[in-house]
Amino acid sequence: MSMQVLPPSKKREAQVIPKLSWQQYENIDRAFETVPGVRLRYLDGELEIMTISPEHEDFKTTLRMLLEAYLRAKRIRFYGRGRPSLGNQELGARSEPDESYNLSTRKPFPDLVIEVVITSGGVDKLEGYRRMGVAEVWFWEDGVLNIHHLKADGSSYKNVEDSVLLPDLPVETLCRYITYHDQFDAVDEFLAAISL
Repeated sequence: MSMQVLPPSKKREAQVIPKLSWQQYENIDRAFETVPGVRLRYLDGELEIMTISPEHEDFKTTLRMLLEAYLRAKRIRFYGRGRPSLGNQELGARSEPDESYNLSTRKPFPDLVIEVVITSGGVDKLEGYRRMGVAEVWFWEDGVLNIHHLKADGSSYKNVEDSVLLPDLPVETLCRYITYHDQFDAVDEFLAAISL
């Protein structure tokens, strides 16, 4: 069977509102609670408002399905957290990741966060996650998976080729199936590929 891939996405600009207090942010957050397809991110007084496209959701869902299939196949215990708001006023940051996971045990903040980037601009996502102590952040953008691992001293992230949390994960094979034409077939064929 020939591999058919989906075309890369077109970027849209995020809306950024500067100089907001935490209370103002929370008021806006409550106003958007019932509005589907909108995601907010806050860092040091800047609010980023993003709309979520069907294309974004397709990539996010396929990536989630592939990763969870891998974790189950390799018997790696995980706890998916979905995309609850992470962060608080003391950190000066709050984010709604596309997907997030704890590995081995549940923890206050996830070990791994996945972000599908369709919208350009906005606040520094990595800085918010650094403050939360998220060990690894994956960005899927324009058909490329960029993996950022938190340095041991917690000062910043280092861009790495392979996951430090999941050192045996075949990243190149995973990426091949994120853009596959069919989610069901993508997971089946990925599992077959990693079991060879």
